[in-house]
Amino acid sequence: MARRLLVIWFPRLASDTSLRSRPLGGPVALTRRQGNTDVLHCLNLDAETAGLSRGMGLADARAILPDLATRPADPVQEARAQEALRRWAGRYAPQVAADGPDGLVADITGVAHLFGGEDALRDDLHDRMARAGIAVQTAIAPTRSGGHALTRHGGGIVLDGQVSEQLGTLPVTALNIPPDVAGGLNRLGLTRIADLLRVPRAPLVRRFGPDVMKALDKMLGSLPEPVAAPPDPPHFGVRISLPEPIGLTADVMAGLDLLLTRLCHKLAATHMGARRIRLELGRVDGSTARLEIGLARAMRDPARIAPLFHKGIDDTHAGFGIDMLRLVATVTEPLLPAQIVPGQNRGGDEMSDLLSRLGNRLGFDHVLRCLPADSLVPERSFRVVPAAYHDAQPFPYRPRPARPALIFPPEPVRQTRGHPPTRFHWRNMRFSTLRAQGPERITPEWWQDDPAWRSGIRDYWRIETSEGPRLWLFHTPNAPGWYAQGRFP
Repeated sequence: MARRLLVIWFPRLASDTSLRSRPLGGPVALTRRQGNTDVLHCLNLDAETAGLSRGMGLADARAILPDLATRPADPVQEARAQEALRRWAGRYAPQVAADGPDGLVADITGVAHLFGGEDALRDDLHDRMARAGIAVQTAIAPTRSGGHALTRHGGGIVLDGQVSEQLGTLPVTALNIPPDVAGGLNRLGLTRIADLLRVPRAPLVRRFGPDVMKALDKMLGSLPEPVAAPPDPPHFGVRISLPEPIGLTADVMAGLDLLLTRLCHKLAATHMGARRIRLELGRVDGSTARLEIGLARAMRDPARIAPLFHKGIDDTHAGFGIDMLRLVATVTEPLLPAQIVPGQNRGGDEMSDLLSRLGNRLGFDHVLRCLPADSLVPERSFRVVPAAYHDAQPFPYRPRPARPALIFPPEPVRQTRGHPPTRFHWRNMRFSTLRAQGPERITPEWWQDDPAWRSGIRDYWRIETSEGPRLWLFHTPNAPGWYAQGRFP
C-alpha cells in the first residue's frame, strides 16, 4: 500500500490560541523580545491584511498601523496548544508527530476511506478547526517534505507517483533550505523545483553543498523521512460498567477492590506509584460523584489504599443506583521494586498509612514534622515542614547538653533569688530549685537579624524543681533578667 501522509500547518497558532482564551477585536499581534527590540511574533488575520509581517519591529508596525493591539507571546502556552492539537489529531491517524513549532504530520495510510476519502478527511478537519477558531492549512502527499512544502503554498493533495509533476511548480524555497542558498539558486535561474530536476546534480553539490540534493530527495521520496511520533504517556486509569445498579457501600467497595487490583498492576508494569487517586461513581441518572484521596508516599498496594475511600463512599448518596466505577491515578511518582525481608520492621509503612489518613481528613499541609536545621540557636535548630512531602531525618548528634522536648517563646521568670535562682515564679506558680546544671552559653548568629536575640549572648541552665517540672531557663548578661524557654520530659 502506498504511503500517505497528512501534514497540518497552523499559520497563526499563537495568536489564535491567545484570542481563544481572551478575545479581542481588530488587528492583534503577539510580540517577543529580540535583543533590545520588540518584534512581531504572530499576527491575527486583520493584522496580516493590514500589511504587517512576522519579524517586523514593533516600532515599525505601529508606524504602519497605530491602532495595533499587542500582547506578549507565551511560548509555553503555544507548545501546550500544539501538543493538545497533536493528541486531538489522533482521531485521523494512529501516529501523529510535531512538524516544526506550528505544524503536525500524521500517517493516514489505509485510513482515509473511513472518512469517505482524502478530500472528505481534509474537509472534516478544516470544518472542525474553523468552529474552534484556529486557522489551518493541510496537504496530503506520499512524502513528509512534499506535504510540508505544499501546506506552506496553498495546500492540496499530491497523487501517488506524481510528486515531481505536482510539486515541480513550487519555488525552491519550499525545500526548506537556507535563504542564502535559495538566493544563489535564483541568481542561476533555478527558481522552481522542476528546474533542479533538469540540471546535473554534481555541479550543484560542489557549489551549494549536499543539503540541497538531500532536501530534494526527501521531497521526491528517494530518502526516507519517518513520522517519528512520540509514544503516548501511560494512562493509569481503569473502569468497570455494571449490568445492574448497586447502592450498598459493601458492593461499591467490592468493585473498588477489583479496580484497585487492575490499577496497581498497571502501575507496577511501569515501576510507578500513585500519590493521588480519583474515584468516579456514575449514577443511573447520568450524574457523577467524585472522590479523591492523597497518599503520604507513592504506593501501589490495594489493601492499604482501599480503606482510605471507605468514609467517602459511605457518605456518598447513590441516588437510583451506581452503574459505573472509574479509578484514575492523577498524580504518580517512580516507585522501584524493593526487597522485602521476612520479619523486617514495617514501621515506615505504618507511619505513611497514618499520615495518609490524617492528611485526607485535615489536609496534607496541616500534618507537620520537624527536620534538623544547621543552627545552634534553639529557635532555628529545626524547621517545620509538611510530613507527606518530606522524609524523616535524624537530628545530627552534637556533643552538647540535652535539649528540652518542648521549646516555646521566652517567658519571663519573676521574683528570682540567687544565680541560678533558688526560688522563682513562672506562670503564676512558685518553684524552688532542687538541682541546676549549666551554664551553656549560646551566641547569636551575626548573619541573622533576629529581634529576640539583639540583647546578646544567653546562658542556659537546666533547672530541676522540687515541685516536679524540669525547666530550661536562660539569663542574658547584657540585659539582666531570667526567662523560661523550654521544658524537659
